[in-house]
Amino acid sequence: MDVDTRLLRYFVAVAEEGSLTRAAERLFVSQPALTKQIKQLEAQLGVRLFTRSRTGMALTEPGRALGERVPALLAGWDRVLRETRSAADRAARVLRVGFMASAANEATPRIIAEFARRRPGWRVDMRQAAWSRPNAGLADGDVDVALLRLPFPGQDALRTKVLFTEPRWVALPAGHPFAAREVIPFRDLWDEPFVAAPPESGPWRDYWLATDERDGRPVRIGAVTDRPDDWLSAIANGYGMALAPASAARFYARPGIVYRPVSGVGPSQVGVVWACADDTDPVVQDFVRCCVDNVPRPEETAT
Repeated sequence: MDVDTRLLRYFVAVAEEGSLTRAAERLFVSQPALTKQIKQLEAQLGVRLFTRSRTGMALTEPGRALGERVPALLAGWDRVLRETRSAADRAARVLRVGFMASAANEATPRIIAEFARRRPGWRVDMRQAAWSRPNAGLADGDVDVALLRLPFPGQDALRTKVLFTEPRWVALPAGHPFAAREVIPFRDLWDEPFVAAPPESGPWRDYWLATDERDGRPVRIGAVTDRPDDWLSAIANGYGMALAPASAARFYARPGIVYRPVSGVGPSQVGVVWACADDTDPVVQDFVRCCVDNVPRPEETAT
């Protein structure tokens, strides 16, 4: 019998979280989709893996037996997959770098140029990820290293080196009454509609909605987008506003949108992130050093 490893990963997440809701957030999928996948796995195996109740998901005896073996199986498969892809990359002299939005801002070209100097004949393949994948595919082995906005779900299981910090501002329609202000207290924005990342991005979406800095006030969602262009269009069309890194005012300037500093919210950080297994990978570590050595100077991130 052949079982999709994706179903096994879903099983492990539900078993560890004890809740479909929490597991769905962790996996960046909807709860109905996750429920369907668990039922599919049970049908393939011909056993019931969970007992469902109002308090959560409890493993049955067959479920516990599977749960004892699946993590090691998946870890072994991940290692094989990572080594296979790594071998292909090394043969082609390509380093796959995932990134979100503007990556490391103005430092990105310097980082790539320095890496080319250190590794002649190598090429950096920059791969932009949708906001529904805030780890840019690093956790799945789709990229070798990533330039990411922190924090992001699953960060604790990866290596992270913070490169720089910048304030969070707000992007809002140019015709909005708040657009004339120099600085906007975040409290004044609590009742405004916001443009949000997809729900499956979980805690990353919550961070950019600043849900923990609203004194329990619920967020009004005016639109949901997964790409910068759609995000800009939603704001310009008046569907809502959004928190953004201060550098977005440079990288995503657009008629109909203004960016303003916000008080009362914490800053955003950018980090270079890699898998723990690559601590000894000389190519990955060369790229990490290039990032650290070429972080923006204070005047480059000043706004």
